Amino acid sequence: MGDAIWKLVGTGGAIATGIAANKVLTTVWRKALGGDPPLNPESDETSWGEAVAWALLSGAVVGAARLLFRRNAASYFRKSTGHLPGNLEQAH
Repeated sequence: MGDAIWKLVGTGGAIATGIAANKVLTTVWRKALGGDPPLNPESDETSWGEAVAWALLSGAVVGAARLLFRRNAASYFRKSTGHLPGNLEQAH
């Protein structure tokens, strides 16, 4: 598994994970609040409270899910190749 494959898997997986996390968050929002999350939080038809709540929640959930995926993928990469992908090597 080379660095080119890492870029493909890391980017594609992070995108897919972000989409899945957004779908889960949308479902939770609907069940918790009884309505759909804002389609466009930037619209002036969306209340500030709802827009900020959605921005904070979606940013945190999607960011954490992508981080979880990429860390696990990097761990698998290290086990498979004996080293981290080039862009993740830590300076000592």
